[in-house]
Order: sequence, then structure tokens, then C-alpha cells
Amino acid sequence: MPQKRSPLDRRHFLRGAGGAMMSLPFLEAMTKSVSAASGSGETPMRMVCVGNNFGYVPDLFFPTETGVDYALPGQIQVLERHRDMFTILSQLDHGQEGVGGHGGVHAFLSGILSKNSKGFAEGNITVDQKAEEHVGTATRYSSMQIGCGTSIGNRLSWTASGSAIPPVEDPSILFSLLFQEPEAKDLRLLKEAHVQEKSILDLVKTDADRLKRQIGKSDQEKLDQYFTSVRDLEKRLTQSQAWLDQSKPKVDYKLPAEADGFDFVDRLPLYYDLVALALQTDSTRIITLEVSGIGNNSGGLPLTKGYHQLTHHGRVASYIEELSIIEKVHTAAFADFLDTLRSVEELNGKSLLDNTMTLFGSGMGNASSHSNKDLPIILAGGGFKHGQHIRFEKDNSRAAQTMACNLYLSMLQRFGMEIDQFNTSTGTLTGLEVA
Repeated sequence: MPQKRSPLDRRHFLRGAGGAMMSLPFLEAMTKSVSAASGSGETPMRMVCVGNNFGYVPDLFFPTETGVDYALPGQIQVLERHRDMFTILSQLDHGQEGVGGHGGVHAFLSGILSKNSKGFAEGNITVDQKAEEHVGTATRYSSMQIGCGTSIGNRLSWTASGSAIPPVEDPSILFSLLFQEPEAKDLRLLKEAHVQEKSILDLVKTDADRLKRQIGKSDQEKLDQYFTSVRDLEKRLTQSQAWLDQSKPKVDYKLPAEADGFDFVDRLPLYYDLVALALQTDSTRIITLEVSGIGNNSGGLPLTKGYHQLTHHGRVASYIEELSIIEKVHTAAFADFLDTLRSVEELNGKSLLDNTMTLFGSGMGNASSHSNKDLPIILAGGGFKHGQHIRFEKDNSRAAQTMACNLYLSMLQRFGMEIDQFNTSTGTLTGLEVA
């Protein structure tokens, strides 16, 4: 007769788990300048992924023509000056994995819904976190996650353990993490916190080993998933400790004193400024920027309705007109960001943009119909041959579909990783070549 198990006291286990998880955001602290980043003197490749949770109006984002002789639609005309440095990719998505309206947006950089992650060897790991494996401890932050707007529960970055990584949302905190040295007493406390955190993790492991003997198979799977999260945290803690005693880079950039309270229209460019500085100083080589809303006061824009409401425009002309105001703020800020990257010459004689794969798009294909199909995607820089619009053909059954993960596999290979598969990819992306 099977032995009857007694109910467990969840509070005892969660005491350790809570301690670990609460410390997850950015205990992977701080870097050296890019000129000293590599002992070989090679200029590193970078990756920036920008995701807008509300998508873009398809008719105003995708060109009608393909190839090099295409006209830029209204939403992205501001990118004209960088035509030779970006490629528009249409009719890419994640197949059935990407279905789910707002609930499917989090699959933008992975191609896999979190609820389906168990069916994949690396869960729903995102392309930025896969690339992080290649960076290791070379930079103060192996990757950085940044957020602008009010969160609606979707995240851009997911680890192999299925954990969403919360972004830094305040420009002042981001600036501090990158460039401000902690006071001596704060540094001491931070070092002590690392020691205490490791003790907590050791406690959690001990508790978990004991619990494994008392729980069923289903709970053991949950515990194994939790352990993977613990290992992720340990990796971040170890990296952080290695950089605690190294000075942060010095920059001339002055963040406005009231930056955290700026309206969206004035705040968004600040994130791009800090992203560019983070790359230029080699504080990190991988950054995601999640734009999840415009906040209060209509984001400082002349709007009569909320952003979410406008996205469900139902082809009403007045709604689309106001929605276009917001979307043009997105694309204008991105165009200015490309200006900045293009203006920085690096040691290999190329621009920072040449050395930075810059993805711009959304996990929402058409917010008005809650569709995650045909995602709006632009890839700039990174040393690829650009200047074109590539439309990937498909039939009505989706049998001939090209997966967005094929693009991500191409990016990871360009980043230097020797892999031939990423999540739902079926190969690298045809038509996208290295210059």
C-alpha cells in the first residue's frame, strides 16, 4: 500500500525561495571601456532588441514593394536617411505558438509561449538570453533589460528556466547602474549582501533536497524548474562579485534631474541615449528595451483616447490618426538612436551601428484584431547587407511559413555562436546575408 504523504508547509520552502527571487533584478552589477574589452583587441558584436507591446498599424509599416526599390510607408518614413543600414522583414511570425493576442506578445523574442515551454529543451529562452551565454563575464552586465511605459504583464526577456526578467524602468536608476560609483559603505553592504544571498541559496538547496523525498513527480518537476532559476541567479551573483571592485566608466552625459518624471515623448529618447552609452563603454553587449505603454498624461502627446483603446481602431480614421502620432514617436526615437550609433567610430574602423545588430518590432502583428501574425520587424546594423524589404511568402495553410526564429538563429550566428537551431527555427533566414 502506498505511503500517504503529509501536507507540506509551503511557508518554510518559500522563505528561501522568496529571498532568492526578490534579489534577482540586477545583482549582476557593473565595466571597462570597449578598447580594453577584449584581450585580442577585437571589436565585439552587440545586440539590441526593441519591442513595442502594442504593435504597429500594418498598412503604415510594411512597404507595398519588395527588394531595394520600395517606398517607405508613413510610420517609418523617418528612417529614410538610414535606408542603406536596415532591412524590413515582413510575413515572419511564430506560427501557432504566437497566437494569443496580448497574451502572446511575450513570445516576441523566443517564438514560444511560456505555457508551452516544457516542450522545448531550453524552455522559452529569448534570443538575447541565448546570446548572453556567449558573453559570459566579459562585461559588467552580461545583458540589460530596460522598460519604458506602464507594464501590462508582458516581458521581452526570458531565461532558460522560464523566468521573466523584470526591466529597469527609471532612467536615473539605469544611469546609476552604469556610471555612478557606490559609496564605500554601500559597496561594503553590497558585498555583504552577496555573501548572505549565497547563504540563502545554500539553505534553499538543502531544503529542496529534503523536500524531494516527500513530494510527487509533478512537484519534483516544479522543484527542478525552481533549481534552474537558482542556478541562473548564482551565475548572476558570481558575475556581479567579479566586477564590484572595478571602477565604472566615466562619461560626460548629464541625465536631466527630473528624467524619471518626464512624459513618454521626452523620456523615450533618454533610454536610447543610455543604451548607446552602455554599448560604447562596453558595460554590456546585449540590451532589450521594452516599450509597454505611454504612461500618464497621454504621454505628453495630443491624444483624446488611451493608447490601448486606439490600437483597437477598427479602421476608424480618427483612431488611426491619433495612433500614428504615438507610433511616429517610436520610429523617430529609433531613427535618432541609429544616428547616434552611426556617428561612433570603433577600433575596427567601423561604426557602432555596423557592430550592433539592432532589432525593432513587436510581438503584436495587428492589435486591432488581436493578431500575433505577420510581426512588424526591422533589423538594422550588425554588418548585414541591408537596404531592402524582404517579404517571406506563405500559403493560407501556413505550410510554407518562415519562422521568425530563423531570423534569431541568423543573429545568434552573427553574434559568434556556433549553433544550428534556436527554438522553433527551421534554418537561418534566407535573403539575409553578411556584408
